[in-house]
Amino acid sequence: MIETPLFYVVAIVAVLIVGISKGGFVGGFGIVAVPMMAMIIDPRQAAAIMLPILCAMDIVAMKIFWGQWDKRSLISIIPGAVIGIFFGGLSFKYLSADIIRIIVGTVTVLFVMQYYLIDRRRKNDPGLNYNNMKGGFFGALSGFTSFIAHAGGGPLSMYLFPLKLDKTKLMATSVIFFAVVNYVKLIPYVWLGQFSSENFFTSLILLPLAPIGVKIGVWMHHRVSNDVFYNICYTALFFTGFKVAFDGIFSL
Repeated sequence: MIETPLFYVVAIVAVLIVGISKGGFVGGFGIVAVPMMAMIIDPRQAAAIMLPILCAMDIVAMKIFWGQWDKRSLISIIPGAVIGIFFGGLSFKYLSADIIRIIVGTVTVLFVMQYYLIDRRRKNDPGLNYNNMKGGFFGALSGFTSFIAHAGGGPLSMYLFPLKLDKTKLMATSVIFFAVVNYVKLIPYVWLGQFSSENFFTSLILLPLAPIGVKIGVWMHHRVSNDVFYNICYTALFFTGFKVAFDGIFSL
């Protein structure tokens, strides 16, 4: 169990934001946990602590969004994700903590830039332009970045957002996708020895926050406008990602 008080302050905020995202409010913010925690601990340890919590969130979220997903999207993105997880598992032990910080920070900053430069300008696009090859590519990229640091939301949104799915269908599709991804990731995480007793007991301490965050997200999904929360979170996420990447570069 980690004994640094500052870690738990940051981790509690991170877990609640991720849970809110899983509940259908500002989807894609599962990316925040590892970069926030990586400011205090090794990002590989942060990823290991978060995975059981994410799996618990997935169970709660699946019950809420069951049957509302976009089947055609899942058919193209899930096989790619499994391939991405496979390559993530093979490369993980060769990546140092600083390299992972650079990857996490860079993906985080690109995720924010994508929102401001691309997603917000697509409001009038007709959407629903399915492409299995494109879905497979972004699914694989999402699986890889998700394995490394639970940062698969950016690549996935690059495929799903332009489809212009209904908000609930978009969230349901994301929920099922990441539920599959997270449970598949358990296998290589065990193989790599990521679940030490310290990581496991830290996960248990934070675990009760999982359903709380998801239920808050469900409530906000139906009652609160996304705009203000999006802008606050994306701004904070940008600076968090920048700091993590900066720390990784100058620690090499």
